[in-house]
Amino acid sequence: MNKIYIFSGLGVDKRVFENIGFGDLDVEFIDWIEPLKKESLENYAKRIAQKITSDNAVLIGLSFGGIIAVEISKIIQPKKVVLIASAKTRNELPKIYHLAGKLRLNKLIPSSLLISQNFITDWFFGIETKSEKQLLKKILKETNPQFLGWAINEIANWDNEFEPNNCIHIHGNKDRIIPIQNVQADFVIQNGGHFMTVNKSKEIEEIIKQICE
Repeated sequence: MNKIYIFSGLGVDKRVFENIGFGDLDVEFIDWIEPLKKESLENYAKRIAQKITSDNAVLIGLSFGGIIAVEISKIIQPKKVVLIASAKTRNELPKIYHLAGKLRLNKLIPSSLLISQNFITDWFFGIETKSEKQLLKKILKETNPQFLGWAINEIANWDNEFEPNNCIHIHGNKDRIIPIQNVQADFVIQNGGHFMTVNKSKEIEEIIKQICE
């Protein structure tokens, strides 16, 4: 059986996968490690890739976790890479992110502001219910602001043009953080936003079982 390693998104953790039933699949959630001072995304991926011990690894990455999965696929040869609400290359990210990285505008935003749940974060994530709002609020409150600031800078300056072999991309057509028009998706979740592992979980569950069993 394939071993499935899951990387959660930036500012969220494995709780956003709680509504997805993985059944008999052999799943392991990878916790983020602390980045070193001025560490590059490539070096960070090399260090966290040490947690991948199976020769038949399937990497599932949500949002920032997908970017990490892509970087890891340059180091090892996973059987499959599954991206959810993420990007395969820099070209699938909004151009404004790259502009912000070049101008270092992201450095002007306090990390503490980004970990506070508010109507802006609710809109960007596609929050639909009070329970989803409470879940996001709790997760953001527990997010390490230093890690968040480092990761946002790495995303804004990500210059990758490499696409992994056997890559499967799941994306929502209502994603406001990585809009669908930027993305070449294999599976499109109707009305799915950046929080769709929570509010479109059954559709994603069916796709994951279909491609991983």
